[in-house]
Amino acid sequence: MNWDQVEGNWKQLKGSVKEKWGKLTDDDLEKIAGNREKLVGRLQECYGLHKQLAELQCDEWCNAAEMIMNKKAAA
Repeated sequence: MNWDQVEGNWKQLKGSVKEKWGKLTDDDLEKIAGNREKLVGRLQECYGLHKQLAELQCDEWCNAAEMIMNKKAAA
């Protein structure tokens, strides 16, 4: 899954983001709205991550997001 697809499916994926990064608030998730750079920035702020590590975590989650969407579609 790419970030354009994440943006388009953000409402369905927000729960997964909240599970992975529990410090993010519902308000954060609304502001992020599937935008990679906004998510990276909030992870840096909330978790004190270096930019490269935040980007890596985001991209790893994005790669797994396709499986999340497939599970929801099968349910």
